[in-house]
Amino acid sequence: MRRVALIYNPASGQHSSWRTSVVKDALALLRNAGVEAEALETHAPGSAKSLTQAAIRQGYDTIFACGGDGTVHEILQALVGTSVALGVVPLGTANALAQNLGLGKSPLKAVRALLSAAAVEVPVGRIYYHDKTGAECWRFFTVAAGVGADALLMSRMDAGLKRRYGYALYMLEAFRIWATNPFPLFEAAFTIDGNGGRTEHVSQLLAVRIRSFGGVLGTLAPGATLHKNTLSLMAFKTRSRIKYLRFLLATIAGRQTFSESIQMIDADSVKCRTRAGSPAPVFVEADGEVLGNLPALIEVASETLTLLIPPHARP
Repeated sequence: MRRVALIYNPASGQHSSWRTSVVKDALALLRNAGVEAEALETHAPGSAKSLTQAAIRQGYDTIFACGGDGTVHEILQALVGTSVALGVVPLGTANALAQNLGLGKSPLKAVRALLSAAAVEVPVGRIYYHDKTGAECWRFFTVAAGVGADALLMSRMDAGLKRRYGYALYMLEAFRIWATNPFPLFEAAFTIDGNGGRTEHVSQLLAVRIRSFGGVLGTLAPGATLHKNTLSLMAFKTRSRIKYLRFLLATIAGRQTFSESIQMIDADSVKCRTRAGSPAPVFVEADGEVLGNLPALIEVASETLTLLIPPHARP
């Protein structure tokens, strides 16, 4: 690590003045360690990706994503397939990737941990989807990609309210969706060990790439890991609110079990599409960012990401 660009989102999370102060302290910490470092502020949706591309052209060997999972997600799109390393500094509302890496909630402690971290190549997920215009697009992801209720939840997140109320807003909207959403079924066709042909009707599908989300969710999908070359898929083959609630409560308690209704499926890829006569579009998300609608394809990309992983978080 010789040259680091700290890219931060002034609108990510809460307490913007505190966030700016933290970035300044992080710069000082890096420079005192002999690292050349500069801070770059995002100014609009998508600007984190363009800032990352510019930093790569300017010869930076490391990018620190200072924000939440949304900021990491934008930066990721420019880093996958390059040798430039990604370091994660938790400064957002949701910091699942940082929690999974054992970086905690303190941004400056995370920066100190990243100074001794190893650069490890890890697989990433890729999701193909249709945007609002109907055009086919794709994105990389590192935390999770979802189809169904979780993507509907993300679509209801107001940016201003999220900055004001933080994680409490997620909980409130999740309850509203649980109480009112009809959980429409869609088709999910799995490819396993190179063989297709298994199709299920599900109301929620979640492709999880991390071992631990931290917070109340903890280990959501046992067996999921950043180092895995296949998908860990949670398939909800039910529309029952009671079964959803029981599973969520068991997950919070760290006692979730899987059954015929809610399964863990290890697969190479999965194709999702709406069922004939479906009354409403089914949303698609990746790393907490709403992308568009079905149809969608989720797979593990052939390209890899160079990720800074502290010693205590390595497998």
